[in-house]
Parts: sequence; C-alpha cells; structure tokens
Amino acid sequence: MTSLTVSGRVAQVLSSYVSDVFGVMGNGNVYFLDAAEKQGLRFTPVRHEGAAIAAADAYYRTSGRLAAGTTTYGPGYTNALTALAEAVQAQIPVVLVTGDAPTTGARPWDVDQAAIAAGLGAATFTVTRDAAGAVTRQAVEYALTQRTAVVLAVPYDLAALDAAVEDLPEPAALKMTDDGGTDLGRVARLLAGARRPLILAGRGAHLAGAGPELRELADRLGALTAGTALALNLLNGEGYLGVAGGFGTDTAAGLMGEADVVLVAGASLSPFTMRFGHLLNPDATVIQIDTAVEPTHPRVDVFVQADVKAAASRLSSSVDGETAAAAWRAEASRRLAVGAGHAAGFSETADGRLDPRALASALDAVLPERRTVVQDGGHFIGWAPMYWNIPRPQDLVMVGTAYQTIGLGLASAVGAARAVEDDRTLVLASGDGGFLMGLSDLESLIGAARSAIVVIYNDAAYGAEIHQYGSQGLTERPMLIPEVDFSGVARALGAESAVIRSLSDLAALQEWIDVGAKGTFVADCRITSTVRAPWLTEWMNATRAAKAAVAG
Repeated sequence: MTSLTVSGRVAQVLSSYVSDVFGVMGNGNVYFLDAAEKQGLRFTPVRHEGAAIAAADAYYRTSGRLAAGTTTYGPGYTNALTALAEAVQAQIPVVLVTGDAPTTGARPWDVDQAAIAAGLGAATFTVTRDAAGAVTRQAVEYALTQRTAVVLAVPYDLAALDAAVEDLPEPAALKMTDDGGTDLGRVARLLAGARRPLILAGRGAHLAGAGPELRELADRLGALTAGTALALNLLNGEGYLGVAGGFGTDTAAGLMGEADVVLVAGASLSPFTMRFGHLLNPDATVIQIDTAVEPTHPRVDVFVQADVKAAASRLSSSVDGETAAAAWRAEASRRLAVGAGHAAGFSETADGRLDPRALASALDAVLPERRTVVQDGGHFIGWAPMYWNIPRPQDLVMVGTAYQTIGLGLASAVGAARAVEDDRTLVLASGDGGFLMGLSDLESLIGAARSAIVVIYNDAAYGAEIHQYGSQGLTERPMLIPEVDFSGVARALGAESAVIRSLSDLAALQEWIDVGAKGTFVADCRITSTVRAPWLTEWMNATRAAKAAVAG
C-alpha cells in the first residue's frame, strides 16, 4: 500500500465496502472527510449529527448496501446516540466513524465514548497507527456479520499521522449458514400434511433474498402467505393475505387464525405481529426457520436454525405431489373478496380537519407509482402500509419502531434519497412532532433528493399520547403543539409546498408531479386528532388486559 495517514488508511479500507458517507464535519473527523473525498467516497452533509447514522441506516434498509456516518468527538458523538441505538435495536449494519480522545489521555471535555456505546449495545473499534486498516476491516466485517451498528474511533492525535504500511488480504466472502440438514425432513412432512398451511415471512426472509423460494413453496403447498410490515408484499401473489399484525385487515387476520401449520420464515414474532397473542390458533403447529440460535417466541413448536433461502429451496424440492390443502386458497379468496378492507374514513369531521384514512387513500392515487416510502415513528405510522401501494419490502423504510423513537424520519429520508433508483420518488411520511425534532435536516433532504415528497400528518399534537393518555383524563396541554406552517418553512428552504386542508388541495401536489416531480414537495396536511388508528386501539386494549391480569 502507498503511504497514507491514519485517516487515509481508514478511508481507503472503508472504500472497499461503502460508496456513501453521511455526516457533520468537526475537529475530530475533518482529516477523515478529507481522505474520504480523495478516495472518491460521496459525502452527503447533514445538519445534525443524529442524522449521520439515521441516514446511513436508511441507506442500508433501502439498498441493502453498507453506508457510513461520521461525527466529531464529544458532543458530535453524543448527538448521534439515539440513531445509533435505533440501528442496534433494528439490527442494521452501520459504521460510525468518529473522532475520540487522544492516546495521550482524555482532555477535560472528553467522555468515555466506548463505554457509552457499550451501554447501547454497540461495539467500538479504536484504530491504531500500526493497524488502522486492519481495525477498520475488523469493524466493518463485524457490522456485516452481526447485523449491527459499530463505532470506528480515530484518536485525535493519530488522525493526521502517517500510518504503518499494512499487507491486507482481500476480504473473504460472507459464508451462507447451514440449510437445516435433516430437520427439514420433519418440516416438509408437517407442511405436506397441513390442511390450512400459512407461510409468514419477516425481514430476515427479505434480507436473505428468499422471496422466490418461499413463493414457490407456497404454490406447491397451496398455502396462504403473509408478511410482517418489514416484509410487505415479499410473498405477494395468489393466496397473499397482506400484513400480519395491527396493520392488517380483520378478515385476513381471521384466516391466519385458522391455519393449522404455520411456517415462520425470518420473522421474530413480535407482540405487534402476533396481535398480542391473538393472531394464531392455539392448536396450530408453529415452525420457525431463522438464523437465530434459538426460537424467538415461546409459541414456536419446531425450530430450525438455517438460512431461509437455502431451507425454502430444499423444502420446495421435498414437497412433491398432492398436498392436503387443495381447497384452502379457493376458500380464502372467496372470503377476502367479500370481507371488509380498511375503513375508508369520513369526508367531514367534527373539527373540520382531514380524516387521515381518507387522506391516505387519496394520496395513494396521487403519489407516483414508483415510490420508496420512509416513515418516521408516531400515531400515523400505519396509514402508509394500510392504504398505500408499496410493491417491495425495500420500498417501506420504517424507522424508530425498534427503539420506540420519533424524529428520525427526515434524516432517514436523506439516506434513502441517496439510495433509490433514479426513476423512483422518495416519499417521507411524518408527524408534526417528529418533523419538528429533525427540522434542520429538511435542508439536507432538499439538497440530496432528486425527487421527494414529504407528507406531514399535522394534527397540532403528539397524536399517540392524545389517544393513549388524554383519553384517560390526563392533561393534554403537554401533548399539544402550536400549529406550525410547515409549508412556509419548506418554501423558505427551497422546496415546493402546499397546505392541504381538503382533498381537493392535493391538486397542487398532482400538478407538481405532472410537470416532472423534480426536487422536493412538502404537503402540510392538516388532519384531525379525533381518529384513532386501529393498531393503537389494539395495543391499548392489550396493555389494559395485561395490567388487569397483574392486578387480579
């Protein structure tokens, strides 16, 4: 290798894995950013350090390719912690390149960054002058193999020093895990003998690229299929029931509850997916195939540790001939045809503001067909997966759900905007509370996006809290937000915008799309806080039932 500084060696090795870096420049990473530019990495500036990791996180969720975030040491690092925690909780590979205290000892303003990261569940890899490249590679490989966020720390006094020459071999290809061996024989027999089989896919199946294999298996069995919100439409086709959990329809949930054998492929079976214990028949046999080392839910009867793609392929070849489920899909199709879908919403509300369900339906007809949707956390989070056409799992980026946070939407949209194909429009759905938290990075999105639409569900409140706690009689004053003119803010920053008070006001968005959908359009949608999302009602009922059980 040619002579490089420590920062140069870090950037050089990193360039073998990533093409994009997001961040804010400061004392601790200025030499790294200089080296990254010389290595040809594309740097997208954001305006708050928390956006550095959130953008890199969403870049991976959208494209499946690793990205890096970068901050300075100290306050820049600590500003990124919420997004770092979300990436760890969501099992998203991300690398945070940050400055750190000098090797000679901590300065008065330094904090123990490695200890802080450990508290969040993130490993820290600190580069040295002798092994800057090796440590960088170790950090990246750890992030990829463990599916987690890592911190790559560059001590301040080493950043501009010459690095030692290292002879680094080419990185080894990641190995596929085992296909489950003879355990799959038992699974094949259970599936072939099922009268009402269901295949439920999760994000693990999507990341493994197992959609075609699971779809073929379902067709061989005559099984119904469903997905978690993070595997939306992965198994779309004949017999597809949609989302399992609070975003799904009651008709679809009823059919899932009648399945006698359920194959869970790469899904953890969260309480939300399981409808808090009510999704599956208590007598159903539940089979889980996952790369986890053990079952992720007590409801699992048969567990196979395997790569979902390889296992599904073997199962398809094992299921040969007539199965017991011949009439299951036909019956399900008839019931879905007459069953109720999602509520359409009202054209008028008591307070004169928009019903978010009617708005979501109208937006689906207006938004460009080729769309990638990013969602912040909040009460509105179900409207897109419930009412919008989102063809592929990678076209729905739900941020904040793992760590139960809001405010990462705008930052995540920046990363997704850099990752989407040129002919797709990035659509951000946010609430007014979360949007205000990340407002500085509206400017970042406007600068980064070729085509972006921002939909703000503006109810002048923290809507989830209004429904959960205001409904119990707690004071609503802290839950309210003075109504903000987001349209005016957006125009000041260079975006097109409109206030949407009626469905007819969406004509302004339609006109912008008709002339090419270039740049960023912000739709400030004034919605009512009187409509409670069904998923939140389900969550509230489950919480009350759990409290009553403890009290009893």
